[in-house]
Amino acid sequence: MRTDTSWGTLPAREHLPVEVTEAPVLDVTIPVYNEERDLEPCVRRLHGHLARTFPYSFRITIADNASTDRTPEVSARLDAELPEVRAYRLEQKGRGRALRTVWSHSDSPVLAYMDVDLSTDLNALLPLVAPLISGHSELAIGSRLSRSSRVVRGPKREFISRAYNLILKSSLSARFSDAQCGFKAIRRDVAQRLLPMVEDTGWFFDTELLVLAERAGLRIHEVPVDWIDDPDSTVNIISTATEDLKGVWRVGRALAVGALPLDRLARPFGDDPRDRRLPGVPGGLARQLVGFCVVGALSTLFYLLLYSLFRATASPQLANAAALLVSAIANTAANRRLTFGVRGRDGAVRHQAQGLVVFAIGLALTSGSLAALDAASGSPAHSTELAVLIAANLAATVLRFLLLRAWVFPDRRADDLLRTDGPTDPSTDPSTALSGALSGDLPGDGSTDSHADSAALYSRNAR
Repeated sequence: MRTDTSWGTLPAREHLPVEVTEAPVLDVTIPVYNEERDLEPCVRRLHGHLARTFPYSFRITIADNASTDRTPEVSARLDAELPEVRAYRLEQKGRGRALRTVWSHSDSPVLAYMDVDLSTDLNALLPLVAPLISGHSELAIGSRLSRSSRVVRGPKREFISRAYNLILKSSLSARFSDAQCGFKAIRRDVAQRLLPMVEDTGWFFDTELLVLAERAGLRIHEVPVDWIDDPDSTVNIISTATEDLKGVWRVGRALAVGALPLDRLARPFGDDPRDRRLPGVPGGLARQLVGFCVVGALSTLFYLLLYSLFRATASPQLANAAALLVSAIANTAANRRLTFGVRGRDGAVRHQAQGLVVFAIGLALTSGSLAALDAASGSPAHSTELAVLIAANLAATVLRFLLLRAWVFPDRRADDLLRTDGPTDPSTDPSTALSGALSGDLPGDGSTDSHADSAALYSRNAR
């Protein structure tokens, strides 16, 4: 996956200025390949609709993906005749490549695209971009699968579309309803952050963009559309579906191993109400408690199973130490990802080392309980040992959660608050971190990474 991007905080959602500027408010891209017949009527129809109904300035950009017919000539003629139309010529095919090229060089604050067949009713265009202009959302998509959408298409395409979206929901936990509808928009400031992360250059491009945006916590607005299938579409369904499935596998694997550092796309303070801290209330406490309890229950079962296996050939103390060590490593890794949302390999070794300190505390409690039991009853039954270990682990669980939350995986958002109070760094001291956890004043590492931003330049078609 791409990581050569310049990371930074996403801009706050604001209403776009309405005063007249040189840059048009909306830039609608139409990616085309060998569309000499449909291109001109499409552009003229879209131009007429925007001129009549769109209240802001606009631009229509034709992105020619290495067409071999008369499409470049038609594009150049429209560019010369209509002031709001411009043409780009790319020497490589790929809808995603065309969109990335145009969007990366556009100066319009709102970027959109639609298919050349205009299958989507144009009356949905203003509702599509209005939430982006107002600052309500960062992305917007047309949905053919909404209950209020009116769609005319064959059963084959209907089945493929619904099956594909079902795959996205089950494999990538996508919550948007229609990834393939060729009718989407994005704010330019958001596109500048997300586009370098999108690897696909074909039909999977916008699906990948939506998945990354959703995982980054951005708001995606959906608009029900009226849509009529184009029976003359030249899209190869089988090859497109194959490439889409490959893209789903690639993105899913990258998300699973933490190769996409989406946590670096931090939302600005106050832009999302979930980002606002209340005095004395640690952020995300309820969610983290649920995650910790689930991980804790599973790791406890894993620990007891290991203890029973080791106990068959070792003493209680040795079996307890071995089982607790293995389960502690698994517990730290699971809490790191699932409870505290830390992804990627950065800091993984340090987190495991800190987790072993927490493990040592748990080991002291459980080993001390076993030693006390052995001193009290001599040769206790195996069921009694398990009962004592469960009780000791319950006592250690509260302490483990506080240390994990305050010391191992501190709340990064509190770092700015700590810096205003002084230069001290409680994250280096478990006892200070534990005190901070009890009071709700949590430390954070405040680290940010930056990478060099690289982009390929493409040439514009001459008039």
